[in-house]
Amino acid sequence: MNKYVIIGNGISSVGCIEGIRSVDKEGSITVIAREPYATYARPLISYYLEGMTDTERMKYRDDDFYQKNNVEVYYGTTATSIDQGTRKIFLEGEGAPEYVEYDKLCIATGSDPFVPPFEGLDTVPKKHSFITLDDALELEKDIDAESNVLIVGAGLIGLKCAEGLAHRVGHITVCDLADRVLSSILDNRLAAKMQKVLEAEGIEFMLGNSVKTFDGNRATMNDGTLVDFDVLVLAVGVKANTALASEIGCDVNRGIVVDSHLQTSVENVWAVGDCSEGYDMSLGANRVLAILPNAFMQGECAGQNMAGADASFDNAIPMNSIGFFGFHAMSAGSYVTEEDGGQVYEQSNGDNIKQFFVKDNKLMGYMLVGDVTRGGIYTSLIRNQTDLDSVDFDYMMKASSLAGFDKKVRQEKLATQV
Repeated sequence: MNKYVIIGNGISSVGCIEGIRSVDKEGSITVIAREPYATYARPLISYYLEGMTDTERMKYRDDDFYQKNNVEVYYGTTATSIDQGTRKIFLEGEGAPEYVEYDKLCIATGSDPFVPPFEGLDTVPKKHSFITLDDALELEKDIDAESNVLIVGAGLIGLKCAEGLAHRVGHITVCDLADRVLSSILDNRLAAKMQKVLEAEGIEFMLGNSVKTFDGNRATMNDGTLVDFDVLVLAVGVKANTALASEIGCDVNRGIVVDSHLQTSVENVWAVGDCSEGYDMSLGANRVLAILPNAFMQGECAGQNMAGADASFDNAIPMNSIGFFGFHAMSAGSYVTEEDGGQVYEQSNGDNIKQFFVKDNKLMGYMLVGDVTRGGIYTSLIRNQTDLDSVDFDYMMKASSLAGFDKKVRQEKLATQV
């Protein structure tokens, strides 16, 4: 009977458990969970701050999930080291054993906040990251209706934090070295539309500018401006948690390098989720794809293979579906331009803008702002590498509808949705 161990308890871990159990009903499964909670949907922490959800509704599976799947979980426990020779994982945590043994190991350690070495950061009394539920709970303790909040980072994490706090504090300032919000997702024009939505809710931006030094509750910006604040949120970015994998000899770049089976370069070791680096079919190269749907699918595929199946996950692409105060954006794939030998097409109607990036008769990526309904149809064109000559792409750019496919394809797609 196989002993399966999963280090990490995020979305990819759930996928891994379900993947294992779809093949092996008997093997033992042990999960090492750094956080003291059952798996929850981390993107919901901003909605928790906003009062739109609670910790019960944030759970990713029912309370009996682990029991039904015969999984032993060590909560609040850290894996400190791995002995690949004896296949022992050494643990640190109240109530946890000194070590657990494994036959098959899945590393799902996720990512940690990236904190630049700001001068004077240690003088700031109330500072927070915004990655986990505990981050949100601790931040909530430090705010009140008069709080002046400074958020460093205008990416997805920083802006979701701003949305969650917008109607709970006195003022929010968001700064970023980039000259636009969501710089890794949207271009200048589309980002400007999203920024206006946020500014209408009272959020102030200092873009192309960031903190040079801190002195208690005052930040000196790169341009010399002084910004006073009560609470600081650091949302500069994240870094893959690869230390354990590196120590046992796994190939590591920005993430733990995996193949299409999610296996690492070390025998009997797989890696999934935000800590892994796999093939991006839209880019044609490896990269970290720290996105919730990919994390689950990676976990499921790895779990099946750990249990002896032959599953592949070879059509991963970057995807983002975001919204702030009811205004939405969606993107996927890679943004090829004329310089890359591609073509860029656009459809616009007021605040609704669609951009499509095409190369070699294939849709490589897209950005939608405003109306994002049925954007998944465009995602399927990328994933399936559909020849655009085989569909009515002119029609589909205007309307994300199955009507752009021929009758046979429409029938097949509708049949799979029943």
